[in-house]
Amino acid sequence: MSSTDQASSQAAQLSTQNGKTSIEPVVVAKIAARAAREVNGVHELVGSGFGGTVAGFAEQVTGAAAPTTGVNVNVANNQATISVTMTVDYGVSIPQVADAVRNNIINRVQSMTGLSVQAVNIGVTDLYVPQPTAQQQAQQAGQQAMAH
Repeated sequence: MSSTDQASSQAAQLSTQNGKTSIEPVVVAKIAARAAREVNGVHELVGSGFGGTVAGFAEQVTGAAAPTTGVNVNVANNQATISVTMTVDYGVSIPQVADAVRNNIINRVQSMTGLSVQAVNIGVTDLYVPQPTAQQQAQQAGQQAMAH
């Protein structure tokens, strides 16, 4: 996790007659990140600020994203507030993707942890536009040459 993408607050304490279960905020953050990535149209979760830049560079070098990059969780009184920062794919409906991400995170976190999710705040900070491959560029050039 970078310094800007983190799980904050204290562990959730769930009590039953047979004992207590403690769930750390980082666990909630990992569930939320995974749930967000499951939604079509989410290109990637991204960090913000300097910490996000460092995490992004590390991801490029290692080829793997930190499991909670782009997710911030606050847990208090067995209630979670989650913030997600992401890049979406060009051509998708951003409001529909955001709603799908929000609903998937709420469903996964509530079913896996028993916590009540009070809010899922979503920031879309970039748009992924795929670049044409060399083969696609050659085909386009060939089509343009034939048109002239």
